[in-house]
Amino acid sequence: MANVKREAFMLPAVLVKGNIIFPKTVVSIEINDINSLKAVKYAMETKKRILVVTQLDPSAIHSTGDISTANLCECGVVAEIKQCAVFGGTAQIIVSTLHKAELIKYIFNYPVTAFIVKRRKAPRVKTDTLKMKALIRCAQDACIAFTTIFPRVPIGYAESIRTKNDPYELLVYISDFCVTRMEDKKKLFDIDDIAEQLRTLIDILQEEMEILGLEREVLSKTRDSIESHNREAFLREQLKVIKQELSDGTGETEGEGYESYPRRIERIENLEEQHKNLLLKESERLSEMHSASHEALIIQNYLDTVLELPWDNATKDEINLSDARKALDKDHHGLEDVKERILETLAVYKIKGSVKGQIICLAGPPGVGKTSIAQAIAGALGRNFQRISLGGVSDESEIRGHRRTYIGALPGRIINALKMAESRNPVILLDEIDKMGKSLHGDPGAALLEVLDSEQNAKFVDRYLNIPFDLSDVLFITTANTLQNISRPLYDRMEVIELTSYTREEKFAICKKHLIKKQLKKHGLTASRVKINDKVIYTLIDNYTKESGVRRLERHIASLCRKAAKKLADPNTQTISFTSKNLEEYIGVKKYKREDGSGKDEVGVVNGLAYTTVGGETMQIEVSVLKGTGKLELTGSLGDVMKESAKTAVSYVRNLAPSYGISSDFYKDSDIHIHVPEGATPKDGPSAGIALTVALISALSDIPVRHDVAMTGEVTLRGRVLAIGGLKEKTMAAYRAGIGNVIIPAGNRADLRDIDKTVTAGLNFITADSIKDVLDNSLVRL
Repeated sequence: MANVKREAFMLPAVLVKGNIIFPKTVVSIEINDINSLKAVKYAMETKKRILVVTQLDPSAIHSTGDISTANLCECGVVAEIKQCAVFGGTAQIIVSTLHKAELIKYIFNYPVTAFIVKRRKAPRVKTDTLKMKALIRCAQDACIAFTTIFPRVPIGYAESIRTKNDPYELLVYISDFCVTRMEDKKKLFDIDDIAEQLRTLIDILQEEMEILGLEREVLSKTRDSIESHNREAFLREQLKVIKQELSDGTGETEGEGYESYPRRIERIENLEEQHKNLLLKESERLSEMHSASHEALIIQNYLDTVLELPWDNATKDEINLSDARKALDKDHHGLEDVKERILETLAVYKIKGSVKGQIICLAGPPGVGKTSIAQAIAGALGRNFQRISLGGVSDESEIRGHRRTYIGALPGRIINALKMAESRNPVILLDEIDKMGKSLHGDPGAALLEVLDSEQNAKFVDRYLNIPFDLSDVLFITTANTLQNISRPLYDRMEVIELTSYTREEKFAICKKHLIKKQLKKHGLTASRVKINDKVIYTLIDNYTKESGVRRLERHIASLCRKAAKKLADPNTQTISFTSKNLEEYIGVKKYKREDGSGKDEVGVVNGLAYTTVGGETMQIEVSVLKGTGKLELTGSLGDVMKESAKTAVSYVRNLAPSYGISSDFYKDSDIHIHVPEGATPKDGPSAGIALTVALISALSDIPVRHDVAMTGEVTLRGRVLAIGGLKEKTMAAYRAGIGNVIIPAGNRADLRDIDKTVTAGLNFITADSIKDVLDNSLVRL
């Protein structure tokens, strides 16, 4: 395999001037001559690989465009083009260098300037030997000593040297900044053995330190004798010469492309003077660097990011409550309590003239319009809108950003959203805040505490920027499906507005007024050619969807539109009508059967109510009593809390056994199997306590349970019924299922005011203080 790698091969050649490029680095190269430009274009069309060769004498080019090979390094670097930007007769490319290659033969214009080369293999060296470790430490010490007298040392450069423990990485890192003479870089490049390279590097640094020491000594002796005006002229001339030496041969000095940075920094008004000075220092460092150096690219990207932020740009709030109400009514059907709450918040904003300290959390099941409501709030305020998805985020650097010392460092999502919004006071939606995670990289939820705290976010510091940005004018809106997964400190910073599931009639109205029109327009159809009657909408709601929102319903409407488009593509078809009779032909058989409250009373079967992240659900609890030895079997993916509720119910039933004709030894001579269908779905929580108790008594006493009753509530060993949460969603589920009676804890009586009026009108609520109240209203007494 090694012999194959050393075989000769041909690559298009790109010439660089005034710089030696090492393997295993990522660099930016500016292309000016026509031959190299052709080579880059040829490489982009083929394998994107080029040969980078350093031209020792930039003037050694014939009038025909040919190259004097005597003035080229005898060895080049094979590189892969990662990015390429062409501007007229020039190009800027970013390449990843791979390995050295020896020049064998020069080929002119075949079809571009190229060389036949073969790979130059470096000897393998063990890097974990004591000798190598000593060389690394000596090189680090020499570099640190050099930086103490070198006049232009980047901030933190000396400290970062100690973190470079790989010998080759250390060599490139030091030579890129500390080795300035071309002949010295070439000497390092020509050596293949890393140990010898490090020894040579140490010698070069020692020689440079001696030269710099002598130079400082000479300048120190002569400085006092130079008159003031002569000294200034001398320094200016010296600076001019230095910039000319740093020129890449085009006649332009490196700093000229960056001259706009200081002016742009000075124009920022909402930035403290000390932070302006920090940016100006970075700009000054950049002007003194070679534009192709890695450090220069990092600083340039940093300054570009900082200056692109909307430090002084802000939109003016124009709140019109009547227009806001119209916008909410136009895009959202129902949700009257939510709309009223939002309008109240907007009214406070209008009177106060500020949104500082207000963090809104829209909590509710998927598909009920949380994101669109946030967009409506932004529209009502006249502000720009940006959405940040936090689902699955488990790294706090996503919020705070990465430090610039890391390769590929970027600012966090908050700063990036501000840059995209182009204003310092946008509305930022933090979506799915309940689905953030934790990992070894930190807790993003903890990082959000500073962002959402009005007392702290006025000086929010992103690690990448390392200077504070004022977030106090930003209106943050968060969304969540469930509040249980949000940490208490984060929850306390937000004003929660809960959105409930849509009723059947609300879904119908949303579909008819919004979804059908939206999908017809999206598919290029018109209502005159595609007809969807009301029965089809109700059928889709009842038999094809089982959700709190309308997302699946919209997908089914989109499916019908696609079917219609296919039919209407036939010139002989002018219109198409969907009816409840032909619906199955287009979208398949019905998936769900809508309960209408009809059925029969059964023994050991109870209608329970559950609250999930996607809304309320009805669940049947089944109990079967078999002859056995007193075993209790629990199936259906039940959680620990629900299992404890089942054990509590068994203990309480033992106390009630005589009252219902149940054998007092049932727990000894009978096996009890409790099952909750849909076994693949995990279930947990204490609110199934009364349902489990009723099912047990029914199964043991052979008394049927009313099929038109659903229940929810926690039971104690003394038979008391305790209050539960999620009543809105649970009662909505009972309403959707067509169950007419719902038993709830007496402690939840006050929560009935928050339930939708359509639901309260369609259900009969029975409050229970004890399990006796539940049994009296659920068991069928003959």
